[in-house]
Amino acid sequence: MTESPKHLLDTTSEASQRPSKIAKTTTDSEDEEEQQQQQQQSERPTNPNPRMQRYLVAIEYIGTRFSGSQQQLNCRTVVGALQEAFHKFIGQPVSIFCSSRTDAGVHALSNVCHVDVERISKRKPGEVLPPHEPTVVKKAVNHFLQKNEGDVMVIDVRCVPADFHARFKAKERTYFYRLLSGPESLSTFERDRAWHVPEELDLLAMQEACKVLVGHHDFSSFRAAGCQAKSPMRTLDELDVSEVVSNPYFPSIIERRQNDRTQEDLHASSNKSETDLPLSSISIDDKARGFNGGTDLGFGIRRRHRCFVVTARSRSFLYHQVRLLVGVLKAVGTRELTIADVERILNAKTVTAASPMAPACGLYLGHVKYDLP
Repeated sequence: MTESPKHLLDTTSEASQRPSKIAKTTTDSEDEEEQQQQQQQSERPTNPNPRMQRYLVAIEYIGTRFSGSQQQLNCRTVVGALQEAFHKFIGQPVSIFCSSRTDAGVHALSNVCHVDVERISKRKPGEVLPPHEPTVVKKAVNHFLQKNEGDVMVIDVRCVPADFHARFKAKERTYFYRLLSGPESLSTFERDRAWHVPEELDLLAMQEACKVLVGHHDFSSFRAAGCQAKSPMRTLDELDVSEVVSNPYFPSIIERRQNDRTQEDLHASSNKSETDLPLSSISIDDKARGFNGGTDLGFGIRRRHRCFVVTARSRSFLYHQVRLLVGVLKAVGTRELTIADVERILNAKTVTAASPMAPACGLYLGHVKYDLP
């Protein structure tokens, strides 16, 4: 089950139907400011408690274990699991607000939320104690999270002012999308962690397509049904595709032997200048390809997939924008679309022109940037 989008700054959710176009109205900055003012008014407490300490909490989680990040009835969610752990820690209920709302299947390397905590003495009810140190909060909440399913973890905690909002203070969000290319069936260790594309992907073609899409555009063609953002205008500060070593990565016997020879060469050349030092004949590109060609790896050794990562960075995204962008880039990589087609799709300003959306399991919220006090 996936949540219904009720927000501006999200990009991740499963959809049961093809999205439709929503008309352009205002600029993205105007849209963000109006939404920010309305949301802050609705979430601002009428009587702020000066004894409350607001914490900024960074978390990681496996998205396929949750029905999204935001709390829903009769569903296990990231916020629900966090609030339960905080309740067990401090002995009273809390409300948690996320910087970015992710839906079922979408992972987070670092999502950020804020929570207000009043430390009350358990021995003397009613007695207010000094706030917990961030390291104490991190350790205690992780203790209760790990006693549960262990699929969400606090990775950082910081004290912030009472008016610091995890969502509206965010300056930038970075998403990553993983694609595994190759005819071999997907490894058990990679299941629900990437999009498996059986065809070969043309990296250079995908990188050229990124150049068309990066920058300030009307992204109506990359906006799903139900998106409530008033404007389709967005500035995509970065859109890039790179090939990386597939994870988990273990060196083959060929690489181990090559590494041994390289180390011997480096030791023998220790008295030479850096410009004379030998370079390994196996590049990162060779490792990323994982000897997925005709090399005989021996019985019982799995051939690796080529692993590609799409990076998308912006202050805010439209609903499903990243997954729709990846869908088009993948089609370019498999030569179903050309660069001219990408330009046509962007200029069409209707999502019906776009390729099918990429599945949720390959998407990761990678980082949320702040100007911290």
